[in-house]
Amino acid sequence: MTEVKVKKELNLLDPPEVENRIKELCQQFPQGITDQVIQNDMPHLEPQQRAMAINKLLSLGQLDLLRNSSGLLYRMKDSQSGSKMKGSDNQEKLVYQIIEDAGNKGIWSRDIRFKSNLPLTEINKILKNLESKKLIKAVKSVAASKKKVYMLYNLQPDRSVTGGAWYSDQDFESEFVEVLNQQCFKFLQSKAEAARAGPQSPMVQRNGSFASSHEVWKYICELGISKVDLSMDDIETILNTLIYDGKAELTVIAAKEGTVGSVDGQVKLYRGVNPVLPPTGLVRTPCGLCPVFDDCHQGGEISPSSCIYLSEWLDF
Repeated sequence: MTEVKVKKELNLLDPPEVENRIKELCQQFPQGITDQVIQNDMPHLEPQQRAMAINKLLSLGQLDLLRNSSGLLYRMKDSQSGSKMKGSDNQEKLVYQIIEDAGNKGIWSRDIRFKSNLPLTEINKILKNLESKKLIKAVKSVAASKKKVYMLYNLQPDRSVTGGAWYSDQDFESEFVEVLNQQCFKFLQSKAEAARAGPQSPMVQRNGSFASSHEVWKYICELGISKVDLSMDDIETILNTLIYDGKAELTVIAAKEGTVGSVDGQVKLYRGVNPVLPPTGLVRTPCGLCPVFDDCHQGGEISPSSCIYLSEWLDF
């Protein structure tokens, strides 16, 4: 029995078997494995033999080398990304992998520097090289106009980066939003007027004045006033502004499976309303609608003297 056990341990030290076992561990843990995981799985493996096996897999392009807060991380290389990065050095592969992990939200060069521990000059050189190969692209973020985020070349940037349909070249399209606001309200008003014109009871008329967000979305799309494709979420954002302005109200009802415009078995219905009383003068000021009104005081972090909204209102 002792001879069999020793023979089995010696087989574990065979280089090809070590390499295959490391690849199996990487497939078992797609997010990556550390040296400690390999050591726990193969406790009789010498550190030098482990390093040789890993280096061979890296040189063959079968593993990706990453770095996280706990140290080095090894992950099975994607076959497509491997062919794209053919001929690149390890530093370039590392930067590409960091950008790939960031997805369509992108990553700043400062964060790439932090994760890779590479000098900024070297990172800038690698980024330019990857851009020239059309493997990555730089996208300006609406969150910080002077900073660029990097993502894979074929990815569509997330709405948090581009600002969605309401931004064009990082500029907020206030006129476009106002036109959509007016048209959505016009549709809700026409729906309410058509319901009131009928001979039905007041309760039936009220229920008939509601329109789903899908109906409003379809109406806006048929108008052709938008140069970009608007989603249901975009239209619901506009409808929410009508609610905040006191021009519409919202109700949510249960819907059958397969109902057009339903989400998680629910449909949002909107109805245009006329305010009973006109808003007071104070409500029309920035202070009347300010969500941090209670925290605002002279000399504080939020102050009337430094409020850009109040300054713009006074200038107007």
